[in-house]
Amino acid sequence: MDNRVAIIGIIIENTESVQKLNEILHLYNDHIIGRMGLPYKEKKICIISIAVDAPEDVISALSGKIGRLPGVSSKTLYSKLN
Repeated sequence: MDNRVAIIGIIIENTESVQKLNEILHLYNDHIIGRMGLPYKEKKICIISIAVDAPEDVISALSGKIGRLPGVSSKTLYSKLN
């Protein structure tokens, strides 16, 4: 299966899920191009973007695991290019 490039946008409203999120990201670190995190202190949330290069099923699995964490939302945007 061909690799796809994608961005996974993550919003964390429950900071107790941060450790589990980092564990999940560590499992997929071979596919992660980079990440950027922004603490939004006024709203007490964290905003993270993850750039990935992986097969579509791997990206989907990663996004799904992230989205199932309590107080965490995620959406994935795929590049049109493979």
